[in-house]
Formats: sequence, structure tokens, C-alpha cells
Amino acid sequence: MKKSLFVAVVVSLGGFLYGFDAGIISGVMNYVTPEFVLNDVQQGWIPSSPLFAAMFSMLISGWLSDQVGRKKILIIVAFLYTFSALLSALAISYEMLYIARMVGGLAFGAALIIAPVYIAEVSSAENRGKLVSVQQLNIVLGFFAAFLSNYYFNKVFTTGESTFLTEANIWRWMLGVELLPAILYFILMFFVPKSPRWLFLKKRNEEANKILIKIYGKTKAAIEAKNILESLSTHKTKEKVTFSDIFKPALRFVLIVGIILGILQQVTGINAIYYYATSIFKQTGIGTDASFASGVLLSFTTVVFTIIAMFLIDKMGRRPLLLIGVGGIAISMLLCAYGFKQATFELTKDEVSQFSIKDSQELNSLTGKIYNDDIEFKNAVKNIIGNQEYAKNEGAILEAATTMNPYIILIGVLGFIACFAFSLGPVMWVMLSELFPNKYRGLMIGFIGFLNGFSSWLVTQIFPWELGNIGNSMTFFIYGAIALVGFFILLKILPETKGKSLEQIEKDLVKQ
Repeated sequence: MKKSLFVAVVVSLGGFLYGFDAGIISGVMNYVTPEFVLNDVQQGWIPSSPLFAAMFSMLISGWLSDQVGRKKILIIVAFLYTFSALLSALAISYEMLYIARMVGGLAFGAALIIAPVYIAEVSSAENRGKLVSVQQLNIVLGFFAAFLSNYYFNKVFTTGESTFLTEANIWRWMLGVELLPAILYFILMFFVPKSPRWLFLKKRNEEANKILIKIYGKTKAAIEAKNILESLSTHKTKEKVTFSDIFKPALRFVLIVGIILGILQQVTGINAIYYYATSIFKQTGIGTDASFASGVLLSFTTVVFTIIAMFLIDKMGRRPLLLIGVGGIAISMLLCAYGFKQATFELTKDEVSQFSIKDSQELNSLTGKIYNDDIEFKNAVKNIIGNQEYAKNEGAILEAATTMNPYIILIGVLGFIACFAFSLGPVMWVMLSELFPNKYRGLMIGFIGFLNGFSSWLVTQIFPWELGNIGNSMTFFIYGAIALVGFFILLKILPETKGKSLEQIEKDLVKQ
């Protein structure tokens, strides 16, 4: 168990870097947007560009890892993370920044696919759920570390405690911090073994047996080796596995379950929440500093409920956690929609006079008017002071103008995060690592990963457009409605895989 845990922790450091990158950008955008004068599409592209690269990486990384091995691909992933962090911090233009982030996207796309497979292949049936969940725990720890880092940098900058941080370089420091865990990941990957199941697949039985003995001891290793070899013998064929093979009738059920889980995880809005957490909290009118602090609370909640999931996943099972979590996600998103629907916006002359905004006095033309629609209010302000000044001062403007109950949004967002953290977050990756037969696992999980990545990119890319064109309330209502539909689909088709070996799951769910 200790050896398996070490492998799980090291391999899933790629997840930590993914979480750190995703969390850090929510704070970075507050400074990058006005500096590069980004429009709505560009504001979506910088956070979503890694996801765009990741979906292609996901598509081929499983297949590549089947060819050359899980470990080799993950060493390359660690190098790409390091290069991306350095390039991002040194970016001198909008174009250079998103290209640097796309390099990181190639890395975490591969890591998200290969790490759960790798961990599942060195785990026993009794602890597989926990160990694969270490990947998700590392992702949320990455988010937590990023939000803490953002909060620290923002606090030091706004209070003037530092002389080296400026409005022009603070985001570079935020991004550059990622270099430290990336280098650590690269070094530690050389100390983990190769996947024994992959070695058996490549007829390197002696090497595989040695690794199994190191992980489990002689007695348990013999049992694991017997099960793996029996599974592989049932799929003996002279033909190579091709992409079209994953659509065989025998694999149809597990493929459909995988597709639904892969898409549902993203289209309920998780990346919109993580990538734009600071912006979402600013929409409630609590101000920029409080928004950064709320991000820390959000990421801490994620860590707590992911740990809860790790304790429950091998006891309660995958199906109950997913159903409870998706139902809670639907309720939480609909609560956010309700909270934003109640908001009103009004500026007073006293508030306008306190803004340190160029041409702020022209905002006096809006005083005395009450807006019931956030889009109408924001557009009115932008028409007067311009998009760049609005982006710089959005927190202060909304804090002054917004009348609503921000606690409804906070409860809704934290409820969403908690429910996601013990269901779709860790459980989806556990099930994807379990559902597919040994022979097809890399190819099938790569295909589902591509769909997951595309959904993730789409949600992240269009979120700023949604806020700017259909408003806060309707955006969250859409996510809540999707989650509700997903709940009823899963209620009907979702199987249980708790406590079964990978080979037993294959016998139960794949038609021979």
C-alpha cells in the first residue's frame, strides 16, 4: 500500500499543476485584461487556450502511452509544464501568453488521461478508488495553493507592502510561481516504476512480476499477475487495436457511460467557476479584495470534500456519490441563478465622486437610475468610461452599485463546489479508469478525454461572453438545468464498480 500510495502521489502531481494553473489564472485575468486591453473573446481565450490544446493531447496521449509506456509520457509532461510556466511569466504580448499556456495545456491534457490509468494499474481492487482519487485531491490542492498565492500577491500589492510588485508585473509573479512544483514533478517522475499491466501487455512478464512483488509482496503479486494474464488472454488477436474498435457493439454500454460522464463533468460549469471565481464574486458587489478571499474559501471547500470523497468512494460506492453530487450541483446552480436574478444596480453621486477613474464624473448621468438587469447596467457604464477603465475598476463599480444578497451566491457556489468535489470531480476519473478493458483502455479513455476537454474548453471560452450577453442569472440557470437532466440520465444507466477487480468489471459490463 505504501508503494502504491507513493506512485499515486507522484504521478498525480500533474493534477496539482493543472489545478494550480487553472486557479492562478482567475487572479491573473484581473491584471492581464486591462494591460493587454482584452475583449470578451480574448478574455475567454487566455483561460481556455490550454483546454483547447488539452483536448487534442487527451485524444492521442492514451494511445501514445499504450505504445511507449505511461512513465515516459509523464516525464515529457513534467518538462512541458516547466517550459510553459517560464514562458507564461515572460510573455510580452497577448499572443505569447496564450501560446505559452497552450504548451501547458498539452501537458495537463496528457496528465489527466494517463495518471488515473497509471494509478489504477498499480492499485488493488480494495484501494483503487482511494488511490485514483489522489489525482483529484492533488488537482484541488493545486487550486487551493493557487488561490492562496493569488490572495497573497494581491494583498501585498494593494497594501503597498512590496516595492517590487507593480500593476505591470504582479501577474508575471503569479504565473512564475508554478515553476517550483513543475521542477519537483519532473525530478520525482524518475523514481516511479513502470505500469505492470502495460509491461504484461508488451510481453515483458519478468519485469512486470518484479514490480508487482515490490508493490504487493509475493503472494498478492501472484494473484494480480494471474488475473491480468487471464484478462489479456481472452483478447488475444493478431490484429492491432484501431480507433474504430472502440465502437464495437460489445463496448457500446461502457462507451456510452464514459461519454456521458466525460461531458457532464464539464458542462455543469466547473471550469467557469474555477477559472473565473474572482470575477463571479465581483459580480455580487463584494469588491476585489473580498473576491480574492472568497476564492480561498472556495478552494478550501474543494479540498475538504475531495478528502471526504476519498474516504467514501470505496465504502459507499461510485453510483451513490455521483447521484447525490449531481443532484446537489443542480440545486446549487439554480440557487445562484435565483440570487443573481434579485440583483439591482444604482450609482449615487457620492459613490461616483470616490472613483479614481478617468472621466468618472460623466457617470453622474447614470445616478438616480435603478437597473434591474446587470447587462444593461454594465453596458451603460462601459459606454461612458470605456472597456479598459471598466475592466480595471469593475470590482469597485459593482461594489458601489450592486444591491443583492451575496450570501446566496456564496452558498450556491460553495454548494456546487462541495457537491462536485465528492462526485463528478474524483469519481468520474475513477470510473473511466475502471470501465474500459485492458486492451482498449488507453484508446477509449483518450477518446472520452477529448470530449471532456472539448466540453471544458467550450464552457471556459464562452463564459465571459455569457456574462456579457445573457447575464449572470441565465448563465447559472443553464448550468443548473443541464445538471438536472444529467441526474436523471445517470439514475437510469449508471453501473456500480465498487470492490471489483478491473478484470471482473470487464466480465460484467463488456459483452464477449
